[in-house]
This record gives sequence, C-alpha cells and structure tokens, in this order.
Amino acid sequence: MLEEKLNNLPDKPGVYLMKDHKGGIIYVGKAINLKNRVKSYFVSQHADSPKTRLLVQNICDFECILTDTEVEALILESNLIKKHKPKYNIRLTDDKHYPYLRVTVQEAYPRIEIVRSIKKDGARYFGPYTDTGAVNETLKLLKRIFPVRSCKQAVFTRQERPCLNAHIRQCQAPCCGLISNEDYRKIINEVILFLEGRQEDLIRRFNLRMLKAAEELQFEKAAEIRDQLQSIEKIIEKQKIISERLVDMDVINYARNENETCLEIFFVRRGKLLGRDHFFIEGPAGISGQEILTAFLKQYYSRTEYVPLEVLLPETVEEKAVLETWLAEKRGARVSLKVPQKGDKRDLLELVGKNAQESLQQEFRTKRHQDKKGREALSEIAQALALPTEPVRIECYDISHIQGTQTVASMVVFERGKAASAEYRRFKIKTTDGPDDFAAMAEVIKRRLSKASTGDEKFQTLPDLIIVDGGKGQLSAALAVMEGLGYGALPLAALAKENEWLFVRGNPNPLILPRDSQGLYLLQRIRDEAHRYAITYHRLLRGKRSLSSALDEIPGIGPKRKAALLKHFGLSLKKIAGASSEELAGVEGINNETARQVWDYFHPAEIQ
Repeated sequence: MLEEKLNNLPDKPGVYLMKDHKGGIIYVGKAINLKNRVKSYFVSQHADSPKTRLLVQNICDFECILTDTEVEALILESNLIKKHKPKYNIRLTDDKHYPYLRVTVQEAYPRIEIVRSIKKDGARYFGPYTDTGAVNETLKLLKRIFPVRSCKQAVFTRQERPCLNAHIRQCQAPCCGLISNEDYRKIINEVILFLEGRQEDLIRRFNLRMLKAAEELQFEKAAEIRDQLQSIEKIIEKQKIISERLVDMDVINYARNENETCLEIFFVRRGKLLGRDHFFIEGPAGISGQEILTAFLKQYYSRTEYVPLEVLLPETVEEKAVLETWLAEKRGARVSLKVPQKGDKRDLLELVGKNAQESLQQEFRTKRHQDKKGREALSEIAQALALPTEPVRIECYDISHIQGTQTVASMVVFERGKAASAEYRRFKIKTTDGPDDFAAMAEVIKRRLSKASTGDEKFQTLPDLIIVDGGKGQLSAALAVMEGLGYGALPLAALAKENEWLFVRGNPNPLILPRDSQGLYLLQRIRDEAHRYAITYHRLLRGKRSLSSALDEIPGIGPKRKAALLKHFGLSLKKIAGASSEELAGVEGINNETARQVWDYFHPAEIQ
C-alpha cells in the first residue's frame, strides 16, 4: 500500500505528514516537488543520518496536502508542526506567549494596551517583549509622556465630565470633546514613533514644541514638554549603540551540548540593542546546525509580528531563498539572511554566541539544582507517608463551585516532581447537587478509576500517590470509593489548606511536615496547581453560561444566530457588547434589524 501511494504522488509543492502504526503524526515536512521529496526518504543515500534512519523505520503511512507555492507550503508546515508536535521534528521547547503593545489605530481615538496574541484587527502591534516587567514599565512611561486614553471601550459616548486620568493630565478627555480627532491622532503618531525606536525624531519635535511654548510665554506648558523630553532622553541613554548604521536587524547564534541546543537572539533596532532572548529546542539526535537554524527561523518568525531588514546567522541555512521570500511577504519589503565573515557584524554574531553558551550553562546549572531539590522532595514525601518507594507519578484532585452551582473537578499530574500538563484532566460533576465537596470528590475519584478499570488509554497509568485537596472528609470520601473499586492499596493523602496538614488513612492525627521541607513545598505546588486548574475550568463554564444567558434574552437571536455571534467574536460577550451595529451586521446571518436589536440590548441608556 505504501509503495502504491509513493508511485501516485504528485510532482507539485505541498506538505507531507509521516505517520506511525497508530496513525499518529511523527514528522511534518514541505517540498517544492512532493513526489521527489517523499520518495527520497526511502532511498538509502537520503537515509544516511541517524535521525532519518530512525524516522523511516517508524513510517507506516503518510498524507500529502497540496499548496500553490513553496511559501504556502512553508507556512502550512510551521502551523502543522505547532499543532501536532511531531516526534521527529525540531521544536522550540519554550512555548512562550510574549506580551505585545497594541495601539488600536483602527479606532477613532486609539488606546494602548498589553496583549498576549496578535489578531488581524487593523491595530498596530509592537513586540514581542521578552521581559513582562519591562513592558509594564514601558506602558506606564508611555501614558506619562503621552496623554492617551486608558478606557477600554472601542466606541464611547459623549460624557459630561472627564475621568480622573484627565484631571491628573494623563488623558486629553476625548470623551468630553476636549481634544479634536486630528490633534489626538498627532499624539498617537508620536507614540508610534517612540515604539518604532525613532526617539531622536521625537526629541526634535518636542524641542521645537518647547521653544514655541516658551516664545508664547506658556511656561507651564514648556515645563511639561521639558519633563517629557527628559523621560525620553533617559531611555536613549540606556540603549546600547551596536551600529552607526540606523538599521533594524536580528542577530541569531546558538550553542550546543550533548543533550540540548540554546539559540540566542539580539534585537537591534535603528542601530541600538533593544533586547535579547534565548530559546531551547528539542529534536532527535544527529541534527545539523543548518537544520536547527532553519527550523528556528520558521517557528520563531511564524509567531512574530515584526521582521527586520536583516537577520544575521552563523551559517547558511537550508531553503534560504524561500525563507527570504516568506519573510519579505511578512515584512512587506526585502529581507536578507546574511552570514557575515568579518567586521563588526561578525564580532556581534560571536558575542551572541557567547551569550548562547552562557544561557546554556545557566540552564544546565538550574536544571541540576531543580533535579536535586525534586529528588529531595520526593524522598521526604516517601518517608513522611511511609511509601515503599519515591512516588514517580502524583495525581491531585480539587473541587470548584459557587454555592453548589457549576461544580467541576480537576486532576493534575506531576511526574518526578514536575508538572505533566498533557496528563491533566477536568470533570463536570454530574451526580452531586448543592455544595457537597465530599460527594463531588467521591464522584471524580470513582470516574477516574472506573476509566482505568475499563482500559481507557487516557487513564490507564495509575498514580504512585493520590492527593486530595481538603481534610478528613475528602480523604474518607476518596478512600471509600477506592476500596469499593479494588484500588484501596493505592497510597492516598489529603492536604488541608488551613494549616498545611497531611491526613492519611488509619491515623486520626495529622502529619505535620516542617515549614521549610522540600516535600511540603512540592505538595503545596501540586495542590495549588490543581486548584488553579479547577478554578480556570469553572470560570470558563460560568462565562459560557453567562454569555449564552445574555444572548438568549435578545429578541430575534435563536440558536443559529447565537452560534454565529459567538464564533465571530471569539466567545467574548465584551466584544459583542462593544461592537457597533455595522460590525454586528457583518456577522453571517445577522441582518441590519437584528444587529440593531443586539446593539439596543447592550446600550439601553443610549436608546432615544
């Protein structure tokens, strides 16, 4: 069957997905000619590398997706790798969701806010910023220098009185008509200049404005501008000048040891070093530096809004031409991938390499320290609970509700002292009415162990220790269920939050671990994670219920229209409430009359 599929492959660009005997995707690749590329995996010359030999041994099937161009194939390949996380692809292990600064230029009176994702909504995004604290400080500074509004609504009605921010001169009160749209836009343009790193242009503008205010004897205004100038100049002083050429570039280098690879990136904007970051990658053994850099470029720039004019690299990458084409499309202008051989750029590249080596060593030291503490914690837990061995897999359960409504439960898993988030599970409590935590705990333990008894793959691995959030009542409820299902031998303990006491079966008195115990720290971390996961799920369900309840009250909104609104506005009641009639009418299945009814429902005070 595999040979027949190989013979029928098209000679067109696209993406191929290699699958194992279970149908799981183990590798995703792209090709300008699918027929030649996929067949090459089964030719001995191509399979010389250990990685490829191991991959080919596990291929039982494959699937192809055609695209019009190689660039489209590259984009699809990146998206599929991110979605499926194939075993034999190189992947960034740092799934960081960096903050961005979003300037809502699509609104009549734009505002600035911090967001964690980029959307195609017409706004300007700046970032990503690698330091959350720094981006918060930047936002505070921007609001101090530039008096733009902080209120959240996309469309606001005319107010009679300005807010507190206007009184302290951190807003020009467009809601009260105290500034024209044209003048407000000038302020926003200056914010954008600042975020683009063009502070020198801003300084020239502010100097001219300050001189003009002084000439017109507006000394208080001149003093305000002087203070703004000083704030901007302080920022410039902190920025290290890398190049006399006012060029934007990212400088990327890497360092490797036997087990890991660290990639370091410096962000240079208009000749100044604005920031840096590092990433660790995981992938099969035997991968080359070219493969590492190629995979990094695809994955990093697929989730980054801004692409600079130049990207400096330590060696030439595979698919250089198609990568440059793709990056140029993202940037809207030419992008060059360069390998400098001498001069300042080569020196800078070597500096980035040294930083990558230091980051790699620091990561090794940190992991070694964490592993030591983890082993110590598990040893203390095993000793305190009289376990025969250290608990490799610990499961913890928590219940969340509000006065007995929307009751949910969480199951979090830690393996060898580290969170195994892929193993987390969550449950809607079905058989318990009212605020009965004991019955809810009994239900979730019963459902989890019953699934293990029936061979459910997601629940087949049994824990070495079960922790329930609570005291003697939760312990007794869980124990009764476990014994009834034949799992009474599994170690079980309850961790009571009030005094951080442990309760175990057969002992009426609590076990009290020392406050500085690594074992107690780990148990608290696991319990707090279970609580967080349960609360998050409860809020999600509560939000969906509130959203559906609100939409159900609007005349003319049935199940289909409700579903269309929820899909269009990303399950956000706030976005639906803040949308204009025109935006609502743009939703599939919503006509002008219905859009007006929705708008009227959320703006009763504005109906004349």
